[in-house]
Amino acid sequence: MLQAVMTEPGKIEFRDVEKPSIGDDQVLIEMKRIGVCGSDIHVFHGMHPYTGYPVVQGHEVSGVIAEVGAQVEDLAVGDKVTFTPQVTCGQCYPCTHGMYHICESLKVMGFQTGGAAQEFFPVDADKVLKVPDHVSLDQTAMVEPVSVAVHALSRAGEDLEGKKVLVLGAGTIGNLVAQVAKASGASAVMITDISDYKVEKAKACGIDFVVNSREEDLTQAILRDFGPDRADLILECVGVQDTMTQAVENARKGTTIVVVGVFGEKPVVDLGLVQDRELSLVGTLMYQKRDYERAIELVAGGKLCLDQMITHRFPFKEYLEAYETIEASGGQYMKVMVELDAD
Repeated sequence: MLQAVMTEPGKIEFRDVEKPSIGDDQVLIEMKRIGVCGSDIHVFHGMHPYTGYPVVQGHEVSGVIAEVGAQVEDLAVGDKVTFTPQVTCGQCYPCTHGMYHICESLKVMGFQTGGAAQEFFPVDADKVLKVPDHVSLDQTAMVEPVSVAVHALSRAGEDLEGKKVLVLGAGTIGNLVAQVAKASGASAVMITDISDYKVEKAKACGIDFVVNSREEDLTQAILRDFGPDRADLILECVGVQDTMTQAVENARKGTTIVVVGVFGEKPVVDLGLVQDRELSLVGTLMYQKRDYERAIELVAGGKLCLDQMITHRFPFKEYLEAYETIEASGGQYMKVMVELDAD
């Protein structure tokens, strides 16, 4: 079978390797779609702090089960599936206290251990989730980033019904956070960005209020659209100083701020405002299986705009071209999808 290996930053080599065998508690998935995410791009640039080379990428995926282990009961050949890509120790404090997604020894497929950028991929059955037949392969591969959004919103620790939510950053994750917030009962959702392209994508996906914060004063926009009580919940989805500052400065007293963006440089946070306004500053990393289940429920129920977010497609053998297109796009892309069943 063919396997795509990133041998060094900026270089992908295709290798003909033996088709994997599976254990009794595993399934073999025939891979169909692989989404390219921001962390994958960091690996491509040689800037991911926890990934070495060579590495087989691929963690936002969909496929069809090709083989089932002898002890697997709830999955069958032909099922359309995705899977959670975490490998955990099961023994550390987080693992033994219901927080395995932040395991002390966490490995993620496609980064610290092998990913699914190959024609067939073996996975432990307890990591695999079946999706309904009417959900497309593209939408199934989007379950992973939707799960990031689901978990991020859950970190606020409150019901979103009737709440006003502010999302800073309209990239793929920010867009999905805004969509999931709306689908979860938020009364109004505002999303901001400085990219006209991403602002237009957010409008196309039906977000209530869309603000280009390069052209419009964000504080005034919040007061206009949310009123004097501002936002009930703020999510920073960029990972840069400017949006972190906006989050703290625009938070009303008692607001929760969820930090979703991955910061390349350490931001300066006005802890005086955090203290004085009794703000809750909360981090979010990944997801648990229940977040995947909720994501599948939202996708299957047609609650999200996903198809419009897939802006580019490439056959498996053009994996490198996918990255090169991202590089040349000037930021005008959302979700890039690699297809293993394309001609």
